[in-house]
Amino acid sequence: MSLDKNNSQYSKIAKLFHWGFVLLFVYGVAKQVEDINQLEDNAFFRFEIIFALIFLFLLIIRLIYMKTTQKTSLPEDTPRIQKISAKIIHNGMYALLAGTALSGLSIGFLFWIELKEGILIDIIIFFHELNVNLLYWFIGIHIIAATFHRLKRDGVWSSMVPFLKEKKLK
Repeated sequence: MSLDKNNSQYSKIAKLFHWGFVLLFVYGVAKQVEDINQLEDNAFFRFEIIFALIFLFLLIIRLIYMKTTQKTSLPEDTPRIQKISAKIIHNGMYALLAGTALSGLSIGFLFWIELKEGILIDIIIFFHELNVNLLYWFIGIHIIAATFHRLKRDGVWSSMVPFLKEKKLK
């Protein structure tokens, strides 16, 4: 399939959301809470709560925007299993990103009401860590799939990635 057969191109806003979330996520991972006792620092605690709330708000805005204004860049002749897989990975990443922020906020709430130890906070921390680890896998699969489409030169890569643009097939 040549690029000419795939006219779907994501908007500048969609690309901004995509790459902005890459940066937000990388920042979140780089500054992550290593030990729950770091939340004893009020300034750090407030920053974490504000960051999670802003992240969640932007995620909801992104989801609404993408679902109501954008369509897939997968070519029409893409095998059904690939289309289903892409949908699972994309929706899964939204769910896992939201789950990570919500479980982090839940940890913060429990910490704030002085439930800093015990089974409840341990369970929420477990689910928070599970969300993050699953998210790493989903992001890895997403990157592998994007690379596959780059190698396939079917236009999917160039619809979202601003570098290493695909050359049109003759």
